[in-house]
Amino acid sequence: MSTNLVDIVKSAGIVGAGGATFPTHVKVNAEVETVIVNGAECEPLLRVDQQLMADRTADMLVALKAVMDHTKAGNGIIGLKKKYVPAIEAFRKELANYPSIKLHIMDNFYPAGDEQTLVYETTGRIVPEGGIPLNVGTLVMNVETLLNIYDMMAEEKPVIDKYITVTGSVARKITTKVPLGITVREALELAGGPTIQDFCIINGGPMMGKIVDIDSYITKGTKGLIVLPKDHYLILSKTRSYRESVRMAAMACMQCTLCTEVCPRHALGHNLSPHKLMRIAAYGGTCDANTSATTAYLCCECALCQYACVMDLQPWKFNQYLKQQLKEQGIKNPHHDQPKQADPFKADKHFNVHRLISRLGLDEYDQPAPMEECKKTFNEVNLQLSQHIGAPSKPVVAVGDVVTRGQLIGEIPEGALSARLFASIDGTVTAVGDGKITIKA
Repeated sequence: MSTNLVDIVKSAGIVGAGGATFPTHVKVNAEVETVIVNGAECEPLLRVDQQLMADRTADMLVALKAVMDHTKAGNGIIGLKKKYVPAIEAFRKELANYPSIKLHIMDNFYPAGDEQTLVYETTGRIVPEGGIPLNVGTLVMNVETLLNIYDMMAEEKPVIDKYITVTGSVARKITTKVPLGITVREALELAGGPTIQDFCIINGGPMMGKIVDIDSYITKGTKGLIVLPKDHYLILSKTRSYRESVRMAAMACMQCTLCTEVCPRHALGHNLSPHKLMRIAAYGGTCDANTSATTAYLCCECALCQYACVMDLQPWKFNQYLKQQLKEQGIKNPHHDQPKQADPFKADKHFNVHRLISRLGLDEYDQPAPMEECKKTFNEVNLQLSQHIGAPSKPVVAVGDVVTRGQLIGEIPEGALSARLFASIDGTVTAVGDGKITIKA
């Protein structure tokens, strides 16, 4: 196996495991001053990273140091919340061996795991508008992404499994590791199945996750599955149409500015004021010479604005709508300013996660989801060719081929931003098409 980290990561099909799914071999092909580990896991109810940090501390540090060495980073920072006591204790036992790596312990606020927020919290640097952490000499890595790097370095194991939390209205709230390509239905069965009849499933966290079908598939970007009643407030909110969201903005926004006060991008000094953009719905303009519709591009769609709004409006969804309209007209983001300072009261405006959970109506589901070993054998997987940002993987197998777990089945197309794909079970390829490869045991 190659000793070059980019080659190792590329050969393993590693992408951002926190949900962003950007191909990691492209991300680590850089020189930076600081590598930051995103251990904040700020989405309510999810439990994967905090448990992995406690259970696989040494492995994660080996991978982090490898990334630091490759990128010539002199510093490593692990950003995590002070409530993750087992992880903090585990790190403190190991960090004596890593003098260039330190912990940065944060309060329990949302969105602490937002990449740009995390960079500021850990280094004091502000990523420019429309920029990435690399612009300020930093690289942010997810906990599970680092462990995937370790698994390839230590065992030559590519990405074939995914850690997920299964929670909400299920018999047992668990965190476990499953093969890529199983169905959401099969994953829910590992938690004893739904305990209600009429339900919806959120893939991801309650704030930024998407509603998915029970027969959809687990991918490299899946972090959690949350089962909720169809009439739950959060489900009704997520299924509210653009049209209804815009109508409500025009009718009910009273310009109280609470959405702007809690906006994480505004707090960093970016020229994003959600309350001003809401004026477009009612007046067709922002009524401000320094604010245009294009500032919607600066919104990270964390949805916090909605849960600060006393009228339950959705500035984030309105921004999403504006971005869609701008793109259709060929208008790109023109905003790339470098803020000189963040809001001096930024820390006082942190939105406590317990408060957010109550606002979301999720108190009854905010329970431990302990790590369990998955002992079930799966007879079929459907591996989607597009599980990452960029071009889909190119199939290198055909119907009738016998494959083994960990065998390459999808390659990076020539010259494309993409990631490799591997068989997650032993079996026979029974279908190649419709954007996926099916393997039956």
